[in-house]
Amino acid sequence: MTTTEPRADRFVRELAVLKIPDPAAARTTLWLRLGVLLMVGGLVLGVSGYLVSHNTVDPLVQGDGLALGLGGISATVVGSALFLRYSLTGFLRFWMARQSYDINLLADRLLERDIHHDPTGNDAAPR
Repeated sequence: MTTTEPRADRFVRELAVLKIPDPAAARTTLWLRLGVLLMVGGLVLGVSGYLVSHNTVDPLVQGDGLALGLGGISATVVGSALFLRYSLTGFLRFWMARQSYDINLLADRLLERDIHHDPTGNDAAPR
């Protein structure tokens, strides 16, 4: 390890060395697309339910429209949760790798400081 190597370059090199494949990458994109589809489909169902329930005077048709709209709202909420969960996964994985790297760097600095520590107690005051 060279001490002149920039910290960012070392981080990128160590991430490349890990080579951890994501076995569920296809499933992640499937759930992400399903979330988007549910959000859009839920909005369409909600709007169509609203239009059906307000363009008739028959209470049975209005009840069907309200049920359709409520189902659309539920689909939109579930789709939003799926989209949010799977879209943040990549960011949080990178964040966790970054935290691990920073903690490792801190541990290296503390060990280096302990190696250069004078046991007689004549160390200069830290700045």
